[in-house]
Amino acid sequence: MNRVRVLRADDVRGAIDMRGCIEACERAFVEYSSDRAELPGVIHLDVPEARGEIHVKAGHLHGAPYYAVKAASGFYGVEPPAIDGLVIVFDARDGSPAAFLLDGGYLTDLRTGAAGGVAARHLAPERVDRVAVIGTGAQARFQVDALAEVRPGFGEVRVWGRDPAHAGRATDDLRARLGARCVVEDLPSVRDAVEGADVVVTCTAAREPLVDPAWLAPGAHVTAVGADGSGKQELDPEILRRADLLVVDSREQCLRLGELQHAPDQAGRTLELGEVCAGAQPGRTDEGQLTVCDLTGVGVQDVAAANAVMAVTGEGGQTIEL
Repeated sequence: MNRVRVLRADDVRGAIDMRGCIEACERAFVEYSSDRAELPGVIHLDVPEARGEIHVKAGHLHGAPYYAVKAASGFYGVEPPAIDGLVIVFDARDGSPAAFLLDGGYLTDLRTGAAGGVAARHLAPERVDRVAVIGTGAQARFQVDALAEVRPGFGEVRVWGRDPAHAGRATDDLRARLGARCVVEDLPSVRDAVEGADVVVTCTAAREPLVDPAWLAPGAHVTAVGADGSGKQELDPEILRRADLLVVDSREQCLRLGELQHAPDQAGRTLELGEVCAGAQPGRTDEGQLTVCDLTGVGVQDVAAANAVMAVTGEGGQTIEL
């Protein structure tokens, strides 16, 4: 019989925080772009009658003790939207199941935010005063958490969302997270939020451009998170064409699923985030540069986060026999 650990949401949350996940994901991006990782294609499944979408991602980092398969879902036909997920962790020595991480989608949210933190560490201006967040879901919170780890001290966050009630809740949550040092407000238009921002984060399910290049301040950094499937889009393609640095988490995946699918003519000049993290390609070198990072989410992030959780939890959680 094989003994398998079951770690629930509280176990997982107690084992890894944003700072630790940023470090784990940065190493994973380097490994991926250095051909020291295995990453199969993404499985995407729709449940249209419930406005549900499911992503299945997997990966292995060479030399890591565990590989992992992750399923994450979002069902948007209910209020509030039902977000869930789990990670199955396998022993890389013999392929036996090692753990079920019943995290409810937490690791997906955390590692997605962490990727934004990695991007901002290398691409955002050194001084960030004003942040625009386009979207009001979980990533509105996690992206700001990650940015605060790598560019602490910003004093203003502007939030825009289609639903005023959702925008209000996101604003209240961010005020609680950031404290009195930061002014957080929801604004009536994307333009109002974006103009003058040093960092712009887009994290919506949009299928048409929301951000116009004319609204971006000189020297701004844009982290685009929402486009992770065919047809999804948040940025006007001209933003990618005007970018002084156009960075992607995975060239192949962004060309199929990310903002890059809408500007395929720019694929030849993209840099992978792992190349920038490793120093093989330059990040921001001038405060006047417009930088863009297209993040679709790669399986090595899930593997890195899962390995970090396994390393911390030891023999914790429930043990079952298969």
